[in-house]
Amino acid sequence: MSAAVSRKNPLQNVPWKIRLIMEFGSFLFRAAMRPNMTLNRRLLTLFDPKAAASSKPKNGVVSFDAAVDPSRNVWFRLYTTTSTNTSAKLPVVFFIHGGAYVFGAADSFGSDASCRRLSRQLSAAVVSVNYRLAPEHKFPSQLRDALDCLKYLDDHHSDDAFSCADVSRCFVAGESAGGNLAHHVALGAGELELKKVRVVGLVSIQPFFGGEERTESEIRMGRGVLGLDSTDWCWRAVLPDGSDRDHPAVNVSGPNAVDISGRGYPDTLCFIGGLDSLRDWGRRYCEWLKKSGKKVEVVDYPNAIHGFMSVQCEPEYGMFIEEVKNFMKKQNMAK
Repeated sequence: MSAAVSRKNPLQNVPWKIRLIMEFGSFLFRAAMRPNMTLNRRLLTLFDPKAAASSKPKNGVVSFDAAVDPSRNVWFRLYTTTSTNTSAKLPVVFFIHGGAYVFGAADSFGSDASCRRLSRQLSAAVVSVNYRLAPEHKFPSQLRDALDCLKYLDDHHSDDAFSCADVSRCFVAGESAGGNLAHHVALGAGELELKKVRVVGLVSIQPFFGGEERTESEIRMGRGVLGLDSTDWCWRAVLPDGSDRDHPAVNVSGPNAVDISGRGYPDTLCFIGGLDSLRDWGRRYCEWLKKSGKKVEVVDYPNAIHGFMSVQCEPEYGMFIEEVKNFMKKQNMAK
């Protein structure tokens, strides 16, 4: 790679408002990350406004919170649309938010807004998982929390609160770090002995994977929150002490990868972006799934930045919704 290519900013054509959001997010994260591997969470909280659940429809969607384990602050928020013209039950989207495993919550304003849109636009019951964060809690704490939420949904599927949800049509979905965690949830779900919940599909949105190797897209486009120094810090924060980035929680297709060829795994729809430094890891993940005998469909948006779903970048966001709709319809028909 020439020096001229490495210095060129691949994000120079991104709208200035989006670049401003990205630059501010980068500044905030860098200010909060401490060399001693602690996080200034108070600083991050100042810029992470919360949204309460609402039993009154907001843009055609109602929501409520279900406590799974208050001692660990594990809970989820259920969103259901009121705009459907049928009494048929809604498919479930079991959604896991991003934030590099160190930031975000199910009641963050941005996450709440995203899940309301998904519920309305996909005509789905969206379960938004609140899990514990690093560095205070190391992996696999986050996996345990997400799986406990899935088990809670299975145990309480007959409660009135979930009467509109068809848990036998459950799609695990996640963005960025949530996409990473969604992969592990999809694997772990098979060991839960679920009675009613059936995971019929996985929607992976620009999953946050990595490894000891530096990929071309990381080197060329790693800036801001996804700069190599920042992502390295996040992996050190979340991984068990003494682990490197080839840990199977990070490099799922690497030298320490779990053999999934003989294990149940849902059909997968994976989104990657041409302006996302994680795109090479996303492609490797999909290639590994195919080699493992799993069905995966890759959707590559050449002009998509990391987080295009959360900030509703167009035209990618509109195409994303249509792709997910078609995938859900196809999986429902197969069921």
